[in-house]
Amino acid sequence: MNMNGLENKRRRGRNSRKANPEKHTVSHEKWAERLEPSDKILILACGALSKEISTLIRLNGWNHLQTRYLPAKLHHSPEKIADQLRINLQSAKTKFSKIFIGYADCGAGGKLDSLLEEYKVQRLPGAHCYEFFSGKDSFAEMMDQEPGSFFLTDFLVEVFDKLVWQGLKIDRHPELLKIYFKHYKKLVYLAQVENPVLQTQADEISERLGLEYEYRFTGYGELEHSLSALADKMKYGKKNNNLLA
Repeated sequence: MNMNGLENKRRRGRNSRKANPEKHTVSHEKWAERLEPSDKILILACGALSKEISTLIRLNGWNHLQTRYLPAKLHHSPEKIADQLRINLQSAKTKFSKIFIGYADCGAGGKLDSLLEEYKVQRLPGAHCYEFFSGKDSFAEMMDQEPGSFFLTDFLVEVFDKLVWQGLKIDRHPELLKIYFKHYKKLVYLAQVENPVLQTQADEISERLGLEYEYRFTGYGELEHSLSALADKMKYGKKNNNLLA
């Protein structure tokens, strides 16, 4: 085939995709329909926890846990989290022995707990990931000391530019920085692993934001405890109500 013929074929392919986009789009709403029923536990979790959850599963050999992560950018629109979880719960409810939600309330305003009651599933404890990483009492102490605290985790340090700086369009509209962060006084980095590179990055982020910097190593906190209890419940058939928020 000559070059003109090849180019015409490419154009026809592109035009076909434009005319029939549904044929080239994977339905995220029906992702579980192609799966065979499984005795595994499905964890529907926030993408911001993907690294930590995957690490804990690998380190502990929790092969009976399967994961599906929702986009981390939902943190910019927490009112949409419950709706996205409903879509996934509806798709997966007949495919797994149990489903666990890897979210805290995360600004959903109670919608999340209403949904979980409807589907009889449980979630991570607390109001948000900062609380279950640091512990309820420790987090309350930090907020008492400085209500204007802006928190970062390992994940948020790594993706700060994409998720926050670009996601909130501060890179294109620098004037938004003072609007978004005018009530913050301190940046608190809650570290899951001790990583000097991430610590340096977090310190640099605090300087960009004009905030005081504080570093706290938390490890995996209640995330590890909740997943461990979930794994034990599956393994030994024990009921553990501590998983409830």
